[in-house]
Amino acid sequence: MAAVDVLNSAGEKVSEAQLSDAIFKTPVKNSVLHQVVRSQLVAKREGTAACKTRGMVKGSTKKMFKQKGTGNARAGSIKSPLRKGGGVIFGPSQRSYAIKVPKKVKKLALKMALSSKLEDNNITVLDDFKLEAIKTKQLATVLNTLKLNDLLIVSDTEDANLALSSRNLPDVKVIKTEGLNVYDILKFKNLLLMADSIQNIEGRLS
Repeated sequence: MAAVDVLNSAGEKVSEAQLSDAIFKTPVKNSVLHQVVRSQLVAKREGTAACKTRGMVKGSTKKMFKQKGTGNARAGSIKSPLRKGGGVIFGPSQRSYAIKVPKKVKKLALKMALSSKLEDNNITVLDDFKLEAIKTKQLATVLNTLKLNDLLIVSDTEDANLALSSRNLPDVKVIKTEGLNVYDILKFKNLLLMADSIQNIEGRLS
């Protein structure tokens, strides 16, 4: 078990928290992290870009003019891709970019991402964020006291004051324990865990 200091908003140590080795001491493999992050990113793509082929274009199927004697090239359809308003050759069609990743691999990657933060000493545990109102300046002051930036904050409960106060800070994001994911952990340099969220994270990944 790895012991980490639990701080208050003033940056003072108030207690210690034990982090499970089964989760926070997992050997990191970049290939696994890459696979899961890629699956997350491509899942955001809509894949709705599409063009009409000559079979989808609305138009007459009548031969435009006779085969011989006009001096024109032979033409059989007004829907030909060579003509204005015709179909598109090799255009995009609707598709899904999703990459299926097994649940066990996703869970393993999440453990690796958390382990990498602990290994780099970029995990901070806070006892509680006590914001009396929605004040970005107040939140920024607390983060400056803790010397934290480029930060992902993980909270176990829905804290409207914290969530709304962080919206105007470009390098800060607040998520609940249920939404913890590999991409966000790796995107931000520092990880701030609320003390009550550790038990839920360990329960989810055990």
